[in-house]
Amino acid sequence: MKFMSKILNLNEKHLYILICLIFSIISFYHLSSGFHTASDTVRFSRWADYLIKLNFNFYDLYFSDIVNSERIAPFFFTIPVFLISLCKLFFGNDWQTGFLLLNLIFLFLSLVIFIKTLLLLRIRPFIILLSFPLILISVDILTWPRYMLSDMNFAFLVMFSVYFITKGIIENKFDHLIIYLILFLMLITRPSSISVISAIILFIIVSKYEIFGNPRTVIIFLIALLISTPLLFALLYYLIELKFNQISQLQWLSSMVKVGMIIHDRPETWVKIPNNFIDVMNIYFLRLINFFNPYAETFSTIHIFFNIIQTFFISLSISIWLIFEKNKILGHKIFMFIIILSFFTAAFHSFTLIDYDWRYRFPIILPLIMLFPISLEMILKKNMTH
Repeated sequence: MKFMSKILNLNEKHLYILICLIFSIISFYHLSSGFHTASDTVRFSRWADYLIKLNFNFYDLYFSDIVNSERIAPFFFTIPVFLISLCKLFFGNDWQTGFLLLNLIFLFLSLVIFIKTLLLLRIRPFIILLSFPLILISVDILTWPRYMLSDMNFAFLVMFSVYFITKGIIENKFDHLIIYLILFLMLITRPSSISVISAIILFIIVSKYEIFGNPRTVIIFLIALLISTPLLFALLYYLIELKFNQISQLQWLSSMVKVGMIIHDRPETWVKIPNNFIDVMNIYFLRLINFFNPYAETFSTIHIFFNIIQTFFISLSISIWLIFEKNKILGHKIFMFIIILSFFTAAFHSFTLIDYDWRYRFPIILPLIMLFPISLEMILKKNMTH
């Protein structure tokens, strides 16, 4: 009983101490595993070397013939390239270690923002505590921070935006200057940020008109999108094939559909080569659904187990939100925002690429975990009103 009493009497200070403990465990795991590189790492490193030679003249970097001969413009990777440049200056040949430490700092700041956002929503500390195990076992959080990529700094910006969107909802006034500054930083962190940016702008616009004032309205809207999105993407696919097949970037998008690719580098998820419009629609629909898939044949048992637990509690949270929709706590609108944000991210990558091991899902994991304590607060409010 004393233990339960202590849990119920947790305060903000205890939460921050406990999150430091969680962060220490996660950091130890990443530091023990060491840094990991990917194909984009090579490109970022090359651009960072070039930026250093240019004395950090970004204008010359952006318009260099050498750099712009590549498929993607360096402007959309300014933040990771800049950070790698700094690591190379201060850490030399051990720049990867410096970048890993930077990623862990971004992770720590993201966890602090996670707590601050929930406290802003007046979620009780002991309920916030119940979400900590989900953070600790999240395979995404235990995987991507150690990669020399843009994922961790982008995930931090996503959490930062969630905080200011939450603040704007509570104060009934969005700080547009800060929000649009964050959106710009997202834009120069990775090209796929367009999905998150679009979701944020849409939410700010519709929140003024209370269009999504009812959770069922959001669900109906998302179901309609789930049905119409594959149709729209299939039409765009044929438009690319008929009118724009000479543009290499667009041809790259359609080429993956032609081979039935669902998850990149996960051939067990691929389907048969499409022969007609319905087949193409089916591929985009499967991509949309598989964006949240917790399973792959080559995952270890513990990997699948942790992923299923995370998926279960997120799904449970959405169900609770629908059941207790009348309990309009402060987290009601942010719940809608996170769902819309998740759908836009899934839809964008369904049309472009769902990368190896669901990499592009990582930036929305912490916001999705936030749904669990918010939904528990809704239940608690329901019980306390009786």
